[in-house]
Amino acid sequence: MEELEEQLKGRLVVSCQALPHEPLHSSFIMGRMALAAKEGGAAGIRANTKEDIREIQSQVDLPVIGIVKRDYDDSKVYITPTMKEVEELMEVKPEIIAVDATGAQRPGGLTLDEFFTQIKEKYPDQLLMADCSTVEEAVHADQLGFDFIGTTMVGYTEQSKGDRIEENDFEILRQIIAQVKGKVIAEGNINTPQKAKRVIELGAFSVVVGSVITRPQLITRSFSEALDTFEEEGTSYFKS
Repeated sequence: MEELEEQLKGRLVVSCQALPHEPLHSSFIMGRMALAAKEGGAAGIRANTKEDIREIQSQVDLPVIGIVKRDYDDSKVYITPTMKEVEELMEVKPEIIAVDATGAQRPGGLTLDEFFTQIKEKYPDQLLMADCSTVEEAVHADQLGFDFIGTTMVGYTEQSKGDRIEENDFEILRQIIAQVKGKVIAEGNINTPQKAKRVIELGAFSVVVGSVITRPQLITRSFSEALDTFEEEGTSYFKS
């Protein structure tokens, strides 16, 4: 744990993920994406599925925050929702496993408390990260004993609908940092170097940045939409 802390403290973790419907969906590509991230100075990688993680581990020697995204009909939880996903991740042994910690019932009606106990009983030494959406959820996850508290789900749940981590100079993040003992990892809509620097200044242990680095279709769209707006305003550099 001490060595991992030294690697990640105050540093950037890059989320290298592409879902089945996305153009870069491929373990091979995610491995190369992680390599590019390392060359750019990333200190860690967040990745989805054991297949992607295995490939990433073959390309870089950086610590990995591992997840498995999977939908279940009886639950809104989709980030490492059951022990099935934990077992898959343990095949590749990421340094940290992240799970949804929003308080929503998990598949089969399991609570977060029950799920946390299940993991710890079988894998007592595995480091765990809680993906939270509110200050209250973060405090509860910290009390349960999660090693890392993440702001990953802010704005993605009914109870946090409309919230954005960067609002009011990262007010939600500052409240979480003030109220928990665990290490807080800032994640979610941190899409500029200035925002990444700011969350570390505010006391975040480290920062996860994803789409703005690793999803070219979204990066391209931001440029394209800016030009569309420019033309709609009646001004364009492209004259016939």
